[in-house]
Amino acid sequence: MSTSLTAADLEFLRRPLHGFLTAAAGPLPPQPRPVWFEVTDDGTIQLFTAPDALKVRRLRDDPRASIVVAAPTGEREHWVSVAGRTTVETDGAGDLCARLGARYWDLDDPARAQELAGMLDEDWLRIVLHPEAVRRFEG
Repeated sequence: MSTSLTAADLEFLRRPLHGFLTAAAGPLPPQPRPVWFEVTDDGTIQLFTAPDALKVRRLRDDPRASIVVAAPTGEREHWVSVAGRTTVETDGAGDLCARLGARYWDLDDPARAQELAGMLDEDWLRIVLHPEAVRRFEG
């Protein structure tokens, strides 16, 4: 275990893979959700979400969260898990949404481009996960 992402972790996390985010929920069992995410050059993980999302309420009560990202079926087992404290930011979420839409969708598809344009008209928050514990496996 380490407290920061390695160059190999960053390379892996820059692939368009889904992450599974879990917010601390006190006595409740964790409820992971698939999310689009971006790893930044400074090693934080960020994602966007609706202001009224349950994860926002949970993170405001308890900022601890984790994300697990795994290679898809057909590849050798490879995963990275990042746990730490989060911040909920009001700036930059729209730009992040646009970048992630281009990363995860083929925007040459008019339906996807239209869907992303509609998303960009909505209000979003940006969640930033600051790594405190990083675990990994590459088989």
